[in-house]
Amino acid sequence: MYIIPAIDVLDRKVVRLREGDYNQVTHYEVSLQEQIERYYANGTEIVHIIDLNGAKGDFTNQPYLFDIIQKTEMKVQYGGGVRSIETVKELIDAGVYRVIVGTQAITNPSFLEELSKLNEGRVKYADHIVIAIDVLDEVIKYSGWQESSPIKLMEYIDKCLGLGFYRFLCTDISKDGKLGGAGVELYKKLLDYSPIIKLIGSGGISSMDDIKELNTLKRMESCVVGKAIYEDKISIDEIKRWNLNTLTSL
Repeated sequence: MYIIPAIDVLDRKVVRLREGDYNQVTHYEVSLQEQIERYYANGTEIVHIIDLNGAKGDFTNQPYLFDIIQKTEMKVQYGGGVRSIETVKELIDAGVYRVIVGTQAITNPSFLEELSKLNEGRVKYADHIVIAIDVLDEVIKYSGWQESSPIKLMEYIDKCLGLGFYRFLCTDISKDGKLGGAGVELYKKLLDYSPIIKLIGSGGISSMDDIKELNTLKRMESCVVGKAIYEDKISIDEIKRWNLNTLTSL
């Protein structure tokens, strides 16, 4: 299991939200560029960047973010405000390693069908897609966690798998931003549901002990760590050592 460090950006500032609440914001005195460089300099290959403005329909951050993303040598897993097939294609063509789709995939019934057919030459765009499932008490939330979907969790998983999307970013909202431990029970339920799911866990990770607990789940591909880094609960050096050990044991 690989650790992916997270950077959430709101109004061009590096921040963290508590349970997705835009009224509970913690700001950090570091720029997006500086934080990316810290991770890259310490051997991390993938970084998780979320545009929190975009997640709620405000796209003023995007030119700033896209400019930085195109300049970095890091592999970027990007989400927040990806609302169209054209945006997905533009991001992947520009070199974004993975694009996270959430709200549009839930609210527009045809979006995933269209995206599943998007291929050009040797590029199969579905291979670069991560389906975000943000869950609170097994209810899927979207639009920056402000809205609830009537779609049942496992029904949505089935739809995605049926269209060829197999990589999921699951955030246990009840855990997010609290440093109270990861949503192990939720992740186990998803992994047990289908053998082809590649799962990225997110939310609540507060220590390397939480990482070790997640690593006991068979087929857990990776996890996203954010607040624990900024609050000095997990160091970048610890992430580096863990990821190097993971790579050498493959």
